[in-house]
Amino acid sequence: MFEVIALTPQDARAAESGGADRLELVTDMAADGLTPAVRDFAAIRAAVDLPLRVMLRIRDGFTPGDLDELLGRAATLRAEGAEEFVFGFLTADGAIDLAATRAVADAVPGCRWTFHRAIDHSADRSEVRAAVADLPGLDTFLTSGAASGVDAGQEVLHGELAKSGEPGYRQRILVGGGLRAEHVPDLRAAGFDAFHIGGAVRTGGWTGAVDPAKVEEWRTLIGG
Repeated sequence: MFEVIALTPQDARAAESGGADRLELVTDMAADGLTPAVRDFAAIRAAVDLPLRVMLRIRDGFTPGDLDELLGRAATLRAEGAEEFVFGFLTADGAIDLAATRAVADAVPGCRWTFHRAIDHSADRSEVRAAVADLPGLDTFLTSGAASGVDAGQEVLHGELAKSGEPGYRQRILVGGGLRAEHVPDLRAAGFDAFHIGGAVRTGGWTGAVDPAKVEEWRTLIGG
């Protein structure tokens, strides 16, 4: 699985052209990715045939903010045809906000979703995994293993991969967050099979557009 972040239809077409398997749709990368407007989702959906996972996050940080607004955004996107999502919430002290996370999961019944990098910023990632393990639709954890990225988190990633199949560890690990090309060979050799890329496939970092040639380079590196 090779997932690329897209902000626009142009990004989406470039990622599809370069060989991405799935897109994560966000806006406002200065805040690490927030929920896109419905019109932007619709435009990207019309532009490509790839599966789209839509971010449900309305504020910087990992607390949910106004839950009614969040649920309203989820309902509107669902009505527009969104079928896959990305979310997950913490309390102010870094514990899992299970009530908010469950409420959003319940608002998108039948949809598959990713628990995003909130897990990397949590006070106890094993507690997060245990708490959300049986929420309906959860099939992926997006994680770098550490808040600062893959460089610092590789030992944690390897430890969690070794627990695959155990309660709380049945979901796929999608490696992302500070991921660089030089990380991939060792991660692939260890058995990781899902990767998430943002700025690494853009010209000029987050201010630029997705470059299909860079996507293709990553597709070749990852294989599959």
